[in-house]
Amino acid sequence: MSHSVDAVVLDIEGTTSATGFVVDVLYPYARERFGALIAERSGEPEVAHALARVRTELGEPDAGPARIEQALNAWLDEDRKATPLKTLQGVLWAEGFARGELVSHFYGDVVPALRRWHAAGVRLYVYSSGSAAAQRAWFGHSPEGDLRDLVTDWYDTDNAGPKLEAGSFRAIAADTGILPARLLFLSDRPGELDAARAAGWRTVGVRRPGEPFYEQGPGGHAQARTFEHIDVVGSGT
Repeated sequence: MSHSVDAVVLDIEGTTSATGFVVDVLYPYARERFGALIAERSGEPEVAHALARVRTELGEPDAGPARIEQALNAWLDEDRKATPLKTLQGVLWAEGFARGELVSHFYGDVVPALRRWHAAGVRLYVYSSGSAAAQRAWFGHSPEGDLRDLVTDWYDTDNAGPKLEAGSFRAIAADTGILPARLLFLSDRPGELDAARAAGWRTVGVRRPGEPFYEQGPGGHAQARTFEHIDVVGSGT
């Protein structure tokens, strides 16, 4: 099926990139550095704001560094999509990418498709639970070089809202200025696809062997095993 749209909005984990890479490489990288980040950089505005949100989510306004680190690690173990956790991970990952300690992962079918769609005049956006800063670092330090020029803008749970809520997708549509029916969302998670469809978007579930939602499948959404199977054309094509 061909999708004539103005923009494609991309999930990352399980869609463009392997969830296993995030869990096995990026999560331990952040876990090892949370303590130093809290102890040494709590005065930085972005870090301070995230730490305040951790205390709010815990309901513990006086939570100290050890308690905050414990909470972050517990949320990491749960794979909880907590915005302050994602913010602090993003700070650490962006620095790791910049230092060359980390290189992101993309499935082999993804980058050629993104370049093809971009060349056809289709705008590309990212909407991930990971912070916008982490998204930029991810695309900026890929095995194929800096891919940030392919992406028009970046959305996360802080600037758009939770990914399981239709209101977040309505907010993105409003921000881009694109009609919902001209937006295509790609994700491996059926709940996210449901929320996008409820907001009037087009959807395709990306179903890759080995990913957490592979056996479950995308529910009633169109599905594709790779980006090669997703035919996207721009409105002027």
